[in-house]
Amino acid sequence: MPYLDVNDTTLYYEDEGTGPALLFLHGWGTSGRTWGAQLPDFTRDHRVVTVDWRGCGRSSRPVLGNTLAGVVDDLVALIDVLRLDRPVVVGSSIGAIFGTELALRRPELLGGLIPVDGTAYWASTGLPLAELADDLHRDRAGTLAGWVPQWYAPGTSPALIDWTVRQILDSGVHIDQHFRSLGQYDPRPDLPGLRVPVHYLHGELDTEIPLEVSRTCAALTPGAEVDVIAGAGHLPHQERPVEFNTALRAALARMAPYAHAAT
Repeated sequence: MPYLDVNDTTLYYEDEGTGPALLFLHGWGTSGRTWGAQLPDFTRDHRVVTVDWRGCGRSSRPVLGNTLAGVVDDLVALIDVLRLDRPVVVGSSIGAIFGTELALRRPELLGGLIPVDGTAYWASTGLPLAELADDLHRDRAGTLAGWVPQWYAPGTSPALIDWTVRQILDSGVHIDQHFRSLGQYDPRPDLPGLRVPVHYLHGELDTEIPLEVSRTCAALTPGAEVDVIAGAGHLPHQERPVEFNTALRAALARMAPYAHAAT
């Protein structure tokens, strides 16, 4: 089992395939397993790395370092140790925030960024994070059972929703600390300075993070565009994998000239 010791924690990761590098970042509380519908397609012609960021999945559950800066530092170390050559980061939900901050702080490390239904500024303007944190503390299982179904579009398989809840329950409670920083996070002033190509993907029916969030961010990000995954909610890579993979390949194709020119 591939584990990596970085920054006083241990990360679980998987590294498969050869070709241009992709680094997939999952959302809050889940794991790299959420990208299972992408692996068979993209490992055919890419080097694909998935990682359970600290506190989640099969990685360690440290009390400390559960911050935006802590996770970004882990990702920098991961890229260095695995010798990833300018990977394109594909980040879901809060994973898109980690990718955005990585692109802002260390643009020379990346070949591109693809936020998927990224939380962006919405966490600080449209989500009741303090109330949610309290509810999770009082009744974690019950709160997740009521909240997680809202992540998905109507008609989603109950088995997928239940599996998501189980993943979060299996992760550490210390990841709730991210709600503190998210409550004040707003990348909009920094987006015009992004120095890597960016393409936003967003589920049409996402009720957690409105489509307008990605459109607003794209308007502020040089050269960025938005593709909408029809019929999908907050996790289009799981809900509509065929359509998502097609959109992801198109985004990667648009980024390829930049990545080639920069190497």
